[in-house]
Amino acid sequence: MTTESAVPHAEGVSDDEFRAALSRLAAGVVLVTAHDPEDGPSGEDVGMTATAFLSVSLDPPLVMVSVRNESRMEELLSRQPLWAVSILAESQRQVAGRFAMKGRISDRLLFQDLTTTRGAASGAPLVGGALATLECRTEQRVTAGDHTLVVGRVLTAATPSAEGGPLMYFRGRYRTLD
Repeated sequence: MTTESAVPHAEGVSDDEFRAALSRLAAGVVLVTAHDPEDGPSGEDVGMTATAFLSVSLDPPLVMVSVRNESRMEELLSRQPLWAVSILAESQRQVAGRFAMKGRISDRLLFQDLTTTRGAASGAPLVGGALATLECRTEQRVTAGDHTLVVGRVLTAATPSAEGGPLMYFRGRYRTLD
């Protein structure tokens, strides 16, 4: 019996084949955050785990994150140009997992016991213990299939923690460098 995801697209590759091939690409894990000033009296912080994050340009300093269309983060970044990225350390696997959950509880509860500081340039939460933090302003949005590529100009960059290695994602699991 063939599952729907095993049926090739018109171009010949199935969802399963594509996922299997790309799972062999090791990726760093980041937490993308933004503050939604329109949610409640004092606003609400929103976060999502991402592995599709990369440096785009040195001059000007640009980064890019891929955000699933119709997600809470995609909707927020369509109207809120300021956001932040915390590059997670190997000890922050639980942080990555909690913000990657499907059907998760409210973001307010996810941030509740997490050590963060508020970015001066973005107003977004920056995760304590992260290897590096960036604050960004959206420069460009490009729809790409079921995701939107958000290119941001880096407004601030810091390396608050030099402890430990990066949290990685490889073959469907969080990993560390050995």
